[in-house]
Amino acid sequence: MLKPRTSPDFVIVIAILCLLTIGVVMVYSASAAFAYDKYDDAFYFAKRQLLFAALGVFFMFMVANLHPDVFRKWAKPALIACFILLIIVLIPGVGILRNGARSWLGIGAFSIQPSEFTKLAMIAFLGNLFSKPGYPIEKFARGFLPGLGILGLAFGLIMLQPDLGTGTVLFGTGMIIIFAAGARIKHLLGLVLLGIGGFVGLILAAPYRMARITAFLDPWQDPLGAGYQIIQSLFAIGPGGLMGMGFGMSRQKHLYLPEPHTDFIFSIISEELGFLGSATVVILFAVLIWRGFRTAILSPDLFTSLVATGVTSMLMIQSVINIGVVSGVFPVTGVTLPFLSYGGSSLTLTLIAVGILLNLSRFCKPSEK
Repeated sequence: MLKPRTSPDFVIVIAILCLLTIGVVMVYSASAAFAYDKYDDAFYFAKRQLLFAALGVFFMFMVANLHPDVFRKWAKPALIACFILLIIVLIPGVGILRNGARSWLGIGAFSIQPSEFTKLAMIAFLGNLFSKPGYPIEKFARGFLPGLGILGLAFGLIMLQPDLGTGTVLFGTGMIIIFAAGARIKHLLGLVLLGIGGFVGLILAAPYRMARITAFLDPWQDPLGAGYQIIQSLFAIGPGGLMGMGFGMSRQKHLYLPEPHTDFIFSIISEELGFLGSATVVILFAVLIWRGFRTAILSPDLFTSLVATGVTSMLMIQSVINIGVVSGVFPVTGVTLPFLSYGGSSLTLTLIAVGILLNLSRFCKPSEK
């Protein structure tokens, strides 16, 4: 049995606490006008974000003190439970429809997004599968295909909601785990080519996705429709300059930019805090990703290495996609920015994922950290 060699990575803790602090403050700033207009309480979203942040930090430190064998033991049951929830959420009248996707389960004001749990369960499951002694990952039929099949099934269920953003993060994370586990390059290249074809097919099959692509290429073709979000986002980022317009001074958050406290919070950060503020956020994510992959490299066994790789990759893919979307580099996908965007189950689950990363960092050699 593995024995911890040191304390959790203190650099990860500092980066996360900084991101959470910025997130709570900027959720308040980005949502105050909308919250006051709808709920007569400017702190409506900020208070909830602070509550879920505190809850998430509690679970983060609790998970950080478990033994990695717990993650291995519960990987399969957790994924089975997630598959059941992904099926249940598709039932009309049971799953809650938001922004065109049936992705939520809930009672009253409390709701969860099963796909968020699935991302974390999939990381643990694939890590456990590929780290079994003698697992033939280099064999296509007996090693590569089983893991890919489980990943593809989860992706398919999420696409039935439909939620291309979450599905992309899940699948991208899974592919990085498969690569890190030692899959053959020719198998991965073949899958990439097949995936590109499938991705194009998914876009062509849904008119709203095609509209997002055309809006990405030229948002001014439909400035009041498909191109509206990205235009308003760029209007927020542009005036920020070096120092920003000042905290609370955003113009775009006053019902011009949709979802200013969720998907597009980075736009408000850029507008109010400028290049220096947005660069600080990017640097904090870069530090987190660096320490995450460092933990994966220094892990004592394959299971802990693959899980650390998966958690870090998930955070990296999600942050890159979100920042790319709000700055016009990628089409709009609906992926939130970890630790900063408003959200209950997403924020809590992301902090639990970081708790797993902190847990695994305890088993790295102290002299190497």
